[in-house]
Amino acid sequence: MSRLAAVDWAAVAGNLDGQGFSVLAGLLTPEECQRIAGLYDQPGGFRSQVIMARHGFGRGEYRYFSYPLPPLVQGLRERMWPHLAPIANRWHEAMGMAARFPEAHAEFIERCHEAGQRRPTPLLLRYGPGDYNCLHQDLYGEHVFPLQAAVLLSAPGRDFEGGELVLTEQRPRMQSRVMVVPLKQGDGVVFAVNSRPVAGTRGTYRVTMRHGVSALRSGSRHTLGVIFHDAT
Repeated sequence: MSRLAAVDWAAVAGNLDGQGFSVLAGLLTPEECQRIAGLYDQPGGFRSQVIMARHGFGRGEYRYFSYPLPPLVQGLRERMWPHLAPIANRWHEAMGMAARFPEAHAEFIERCHEAGQRRPTPLLLRYGPGDYNCLHQDLYGEHVFPLQAAVLLSAPGRDFEGGELVLTEQRPRMQSRVMVVPLKQGDGVVFAVNSRPVAGTRGTYRVTMRHGVSALRSGSRHTLGVIFHDAT
């Protein structure tokens, strides 16, 4: 994951502060994307499968990886963390939230596990024609890291049409703002899990964030989700 070292993390921090997300262009190669997407239909390696329509989440399906995670997925979790934890700590301070995050991801996972959050949360999502993901937040227990990442594994215009990543933010006493995140195959995006700080004329306030995926018009779309906290 040498490409992570080449990322302009100061620009990422600025984008996250300003709009709640930041695109990491070319995070994975097409070959890496194909290899990870190909795991979806292989036996083993997953702890559970979710059919979205059964739970009112939308249409489509996803599978949570089991431990040990695939090396590439584990590497993303560990190597993005040192760049994201300082942003998360700064956000929590600005929002008056007590939780702070350690320098190493392994220490945070130990904290999760001690609290009973022992199930890994990185996942593979698969959408077909007409599938979509309702707006939601990935909250799995008491310990929540306020940033998460996703990588588009399929190629828009070739593998599928539609299926855009959509983010919304709800500011106090204002209508929701909608943002569509443009991604190409291999692009990653870091975005707020549930809330982020915004500076106002009367100080800093919290903006509530949600994310989802618009309906696919055709084809098949695979996405890797990298969530940094584990689940109960």
